[in-house]
Amino acid sequence: MVKTADELALMRISGRLLASVFEMLDGLTLEGMSTLEVNDRVEPFIVDTLEARPASLGQYDYAYVLNCSLNDVVCHGMPDALTIIRDGDILNLDITLEKNGFIADSSKTYMIGTPSAAARRLVKATEAAMWKGISAVRPGAHLGDIGHAISRHAKKAGYSVVREYCGHGIGREMHEEPSVLHYGKPGSGMRLREGMVFTIEPMLNQGSRHVFTEDDDWTVVTRDGKLSAQFEHTVAVTATGVEVLTLRPGEALRLS
Repeated sequence: MVKTADELALMRISGRLLASVFEMLDGLTLEGMSTLEVNDRVEPFIVDTLEARPASLGQYDYAYVLNCSLNDVVCHGMPDALTIIRDGDILNLDITLEKNGFIADSSKTYMIGTPSAAARRLVKATEAAMWKGISAVRPGAHLGDIGHAISRHAKKAGYSVVREYCGHGIGREMHEEPSVLHYGKPGSGMRLREGMVFTIEPMLNQGSRHVFTEDDDWTVVTRDGKLSAQFEHTVAVTATGVEVLTLRPGEALRLS
């Protein structure tokens, strides 16, 4: 759970490499591609260019290097050749990467072409909710402070927070303790300590927070068919606050 200085140094490397995957994706024209084509662009970039391992591949028998969650898909969308990314879509790409035995995890929701004003508002609010949660991270704070900051922002913006999925500790394993809920009460839950590393990855829905899993046992969708968005970073608790290990090039810290 708590990482040594040497372990954190290795996790920074994994985080920087993963950030560069998103930088590569930012330069692609995703519109018109299939979700499988996106997967097939990312895999050789991680393996051949970055000389790292796509940590999702083979994890829990998963056959791809990323999750592609489109529109009403909340999370765990599987790439396929028939799903084409189109103008107006919102698309979450969730990617993990291992280097030197340590894993980083991050996701971003892309707005394709010209989404509706309602879709754009959801995406921006979800990204802001993640940053509200990150801003609550510091030694002596509690996990409940993170969840409260996220859910308060979501409620104020008029959105619901998915409760079935949460952030998690990360390091040598993709999923470690603790679980990081995206809702909670201030001052509740585990107290944060310097060296702890975990993900913050809120999923916000336009409508109800309720979801269900499709027959493939992976794809999670909103129960009411409305849009969902997600953003995620891997963060470390520092002596004075928080370090975002997967901060992407050109992405400024938004700590309030």
